[in-house]
Amino acid sequence: MSTLLIENVVKKYGTLEAVAGVNLRVEAGERLALLGHNGAGKTTLMRMVLGLTPISSGTINVLGDRPGSRNARTAIGFLPESVAFHGALTGREQLHHFSRLKSVPVQAADDLLERVGLNDAADRKIRTYSKGMRQRIGLAQALLGRPKLALLDEPTSGLDPISRHEFYDIVDDLAAGGTAVLLSSHALTDLETRTDRIAIMSNGQLVANDSLAALRQAARLPIRLDVTTSTQAADRVCAHLGGVRMNGQSVSITCQPDEKLAKLQQIMALGRDIQDLDVTTASLEELYRHYSGQQGADL
Repeated sequence: MSTLLIENVVKKYGTLEAVAGVNLRVEAGERLALLGHNGAGKTTLMRMVLGLTPISSGTINVLGDRPGSRNARTAIGFLPESVAFHGALTGREQLHHFSRLKSVPVQAADDLLERVGLNDAADRKIRTYSKGMRQRIGLAQALLGRPKLALLDEPTSGLDPISRHEFYDIVDDLAAGGTAVLLSSHALTDLETRTDRIAIMSNGQLVANDSLAALRQAARLPIRLDVTTSTQAADRVCAHLGGVRMNGQSVSITCQPDEKLAKLQQIMALGRDIQDLDVTTASLEELYRHYSGQQGADL
């Protein structure tokens, strides 16, 4: 049984179809990134999974239970895009409050404070916290009770690069323990290496849903080969390979994915004329724009 199963789900607001026939599943231990432009339907879909927004048609199951049921609520840990806590409470007091609501030992809350890097600030008032520190408290409360499904909406908002790396380490630990993770983020570079599958929504529809490698293969976006040549060989290499001379000893070549191996063999055959080679495949941002059809879309 899938941890999260979404089947032909539709959400309408009058004549506006905010979510249009979405089918999606997330398995135990899987990390799925949900991408889309502002208004694509990502947050609406998460709210339906949580049972906060009613479904117009279709079905959603969380470990076999309907959204909003006691079992579904118990199974889910949720971090919203904008977190708000009582400024007069300390971080420890706030997390202890959440632990009591979830019937989780307060020791687990203290352990999580350390896990998210707030141990030294745990007894300070939350009103003194930076945005990133408040986001860490939000992440800690979402992880209380080791949820079976973690819904994380812009979880790295306000976090510096080191903190984002630490966050994804926590996500990896969650997934290794069997938690299904569905997260939405604008930090696409992080998602390229720290998720198992990418789902892309556009105008309420799910337009892509696969591994990054499979999405690249299907999109057939050009690959760039950047060659560094030996001294005085750039013009000769450029003419032979049909590339573009960049500067100094650099030559840039583009090819289709199925042409890559042949082009690499052609480059390597030049022997000492070649000093270095970089291969750049389509980035996640380029894939997002390709599949969404939103060339000017704001992630």
